[in-house]
Amino acid sequence: MGGSGPPEFREQIVALARAGRSVEDLAREFEPCAATIHGWVRQAERDGGRRSDGLTSEEQEELRRLRRENRQLRQERDILANAAAWFAQSDAMSSRSSHS
Repeated sequence: MGGSGPPEFREQIVALARAGRSVEDLAREFEPCAATIHGWVRQAERDGGRRSDGLTSEEQEELRRLRRENRQLRQERDILANAAAWFAQSDAMSSRSSHS
């Protein structure tokens, strides 16, 4: 649900749609396609607590943030696992060579 245009523009379109303007009419006048405007209206309703069939913008933002953090943590874990394996291997090598 990416936004084209500034949020104020989107809010005005949503307000007009709520005021009774047809989405198709708004789409003709202001460019974004009708499906985009329908999406904005639905999103605004979710954000305003009027719908419960999807995430609010706040929840979507949190989800994006959590996914990003999750990805970073996975990368760090992989790096640490590789480092641990490398150290274990080099320890084994050095203990073998010191016993000969």
